[in-house]
Amino acid sequence: MFLLKNDSFNKKQLLPDETPFEYQLKSVWGDWGVSSEVAPLRAVLMRRPGREIEEFDWQQCRFRSGIDPVKFREQFDSLVYLYKQYGIDVYFVQEQREDRPNAVYVRDLLFMMPTGAIICRPALPVRRGEEVAVAKQLAILNVPIVRTITGNGTFEGADCFWVDRKTVIIATSKRTNIDAFEQLEFEFKRIGVEKIIHTTVPYSNAHLDGMMSIVDYSTVIINPIQVPYDLCKELSSKGFTIIEAPSHDETQQNLALNMVVIRPGLVVQAAGNPLTKRILEDNGIEVVNIDFDEVLKGWGSVHCCTAPLKRG
Repeated sequence: MFLLKNDSFNKKQLLPDETPFEYQLKSVWGDWGVSSEVAPLRAVLMRRPGREIEEFDWQQCRFRSGIDPVKFREQFDSLVYLYKQYGIDVYFVQEQREDRPNAVYVRDLLFMMPTGAIICRPALPVRRGEEVAVAKQLAILNVPIVRTITGNGTFEGADCFWVDRKTVIIATSKRTNIDAFEQLEFEFKRIGVEKIIHTTVPYSNAHLDGMMSIVDYSTVIINPIQVPYDLCKELSSKGFTIIEAPSHDETQQNLALNMVVIRPGLVVQAAGNPLTKRILEDNGIEVVNIDFDEVLKGWGSVHCCTAPLKRG
């Protein structure tokens, strides 16, 4: 190719555009991205349970009992309705394997970053493969996939929390191993995260979101029996007020801390946790309760059913 002396073609157009991906995400892909647990919730991905909850072995699938599919869907729909009442865009995983009743707990299947989604790799054989349908749906929505957990890694999104844009918590647990931790660490450092707080989940719990919840920019509620001192120390050093959940029974049996923040200081929580609700309200946090006892039979609550795609 020859460029004439007076050619209007700008040589700069031959150079690559090295603008950071995050800055062009909205104009090229869409308005997606998360770097906070509490910034106003704008869009979520959910899976309305279909035929997969009609007939299944509840013991093999790690439910606490059998379920009523009609009631299960009604309670799920009430959460969707609440989100829409607050102006949140709700997208659904349209297709899913019919032998995967746990797929309703979509938070375990992806973790959202400012630059796109990390596709998780569930640890339990009865959940392996649910993530494929999530990846397909994200592609349909034009949500970039930053990474898929591979190799020997197992990771479920409920084991990772944003503290702020420069700080994350990653818990290793029965569901998230050190191989996945190292893959996540690489991705977080690549986008400028400066502090990765490594903590652990006790054998009694599946995920981090069962034992703590960040409910405002500087407020966190924890199960003091389970959350390690070192994690509390890290959060305190960042100015967090730490609320101790008053009922271990509510936390363990009714998943009282498995909440979703609608906006800073406003959370949605499963009904039936009066002690936890009261202590949150005493600390200035507004709590909206919904009936969710049927969905809880799968050991998942509102946070488990919700994968944020956009906050802030």
